[in-house]
Amino acid sequence: MAAAAAAVPVNLRLGDLVWGKLGRYPPWPGKIVNPPKDLKKPRGKKCFFVKFFGTEDHLPVLEELEPKLHQPRTRESAWIKVEQLKPYHAHKEEMIKINKGKRFQQAVDAVEEFLKKGKGKDQASHNSTEEKNRRNSSEERGKQSVGEEKHKANLSEGKPKKRVSSVSSERGSKSPLKRTYEQSPRKRGRPPKDEKDLTIPESSTVKRMMTGTMAGFKWPPSPVKDGDPHFHHFLLSQTEKPAVCYQAITKKLKVCEEETGSTSIQAADSTAINGSITPTDKKIGFLGLGLMGSGIVSNLLKMGHTVTVWNRTAEKCDLFIQEGARLGRTPAEVVSTCDITFACVSDPKAAKDLVLGPSGVLQGIRPGKCYVDMSTVDADTVTELAQVIVSRGGRFLEAPVSGNQQLSNDGMLVILAAGDRGLYEDCSSCFQAMGKTSFFLGEVGNAAKMMLIVNMVQGSFMATIAEGLTLAQVTGQSQQTLLDILNQGQLASIFLDQKCQNILQGNFKPDFYLKYIQKDLRLAIALGDSVNHPTPMAAAANEVYKRAKALDQSDNDMSAVYRAYIH
Repeated sequence: MAAAAAAVPVNLRLGDLVWGKLGRYPPWPGKIVNPPKDLKKPRGKKCFFVKFFGTEDHLPVLEELEPKLHQPRTRESAWIKVEQLKPYHAHKEEMIKINKGKRFQQAVDAVEEFLKKGKGKDQASHNSTEEKNRRNSSEERGKQSVGEEKHKANLSEGKPKKRVSSVSSERGSKSPLKRTYEQSPRKRGRPPKDEKDLTIPESSTVKRMMTGTMAGFKWPPSPVKDGDPHFHHFLLSQTEKPAVCYQAITKKLKVCEEETGSTSIQAADSTAINGSITPTDKKIGFLGLGLMGSGIVSNLLKMGHTVTVWNRTAEKCDLFIQEGARLGRTPAEVVSTCDITFACVSDPKAAKDLVLGPSGVLQGIRPGKCYVDMSTVDADTVTELAQVIVSRGGRFLEAPVSGNQQLSNDGMLVILAAGDRGLYEDCSSCFQAMGKTSFFLGEVGNAAKMMLIVNMVQGSFMATIAEGLTLAQVTGQSQQTLLDILNQGQLASIFLDQKCQNILQGNFKPDFYLKYIQKDLRLAIALGDSVNHPTPMAAAANEVYKRAKALDQSDNDMSAVYRAYIH
């Protein structure tokens, strides 16, 4: 599961249209504005002041939430935390699907009306400016013509030419310093520059920015014996249209220089959301269409990639065939007909069977073929798979993903990669389509270890949330009030809110299977044992998940661990 903060649209600014989330209520369209002078910004996390559309007379969301938030607000505007905001245009279709209310539709209509008026004003302003420029140009030519005639007349009469500053004559005398500066002659030998000389071409600007030596931080060497001293992260972003404004891009990009001298680019938002990537011309294969794989393949197709799919249950391929994917009859066939083949399966056994089993991946590998395993497995398993792939002349990359079904569908996964660095770069457009962030962690095995640690933290946190909610219930406290308090504190996150809502509503539809988070906890504990490092919190959480599995919760969402506490 990706950290909530990773999904924050950090490039939001004053005047942007957004979707603002208030507690458990659905997101509402609004605009980031300056707050009233007497309204102080809440302490803690970064907030923006949002004025909501369609709320001039009434906004039930704010009225109901107002007593619980304990912060000053008006009926049609509010301070909203950054992590509860999403760009309006990128998420419009998604929000309209989940909210069908009459007042919500009125609010959306108000936004569209606002946008239409804005376009009309921009066009009117543009036309007015052009007309004004034409008039000024005409007047200027008239003045020059008159001036030239007077100058010729003066010369014919024998009058000497007098130099007068037009600015001085209009506004009066200036200070000696300003006069001296304005009237000083140009240096000899340097011809006057025209406007073109004063503007650096955009392409060269970007080229210098990307290739020049730039200030940035360096990752410290890892204290772990087998750690990668050049660990770095690479947030992928690029644009399809060369005519885009490079000045705007350079404000969003942060170039960091590593110890190796290479650079990594950090972009402000997800390219999958913006649809601004150029798909690779390589043929892509994908094996495994579960909760995560389905969303990944869908986004690869949306971004224009050529994809061949295979799944153990063939019926799952039908939907993607309708969307333009090709069907592979076996894993070996997919690998042999594609340049890069991705795989995303449930556990170490499934990952090994997929490669080493009958008609498996290994039978389709030949020199130059690329295999990317996105499954969450242990380091020993992924190392074994890498060795057999490379032994046949293939190239291997591990790339497990942090996220859930919703993030997979949205193309907002976090990708942890390790292995063949060249293959990692060849996968850039695919990673952009399926995720918002990609980390390259060095040698094979590092991504598996990091992924298990991330899921260990997530699984332990989920068990603690469930424990807190049940303790509140048995001590006579309101579970909803507990959630409201947590949502206003330092633990506030999308993950916390979503999982608590699952529990309060008794809705455990899988977004991340409980059986898989228990598997990851088990593997993380084994990882700790392999280096003689204690993992008591993970061990305790693992026991709770095992209890939940015994209660037939394996195929429910991980939040169903709550049921282990009430039985």
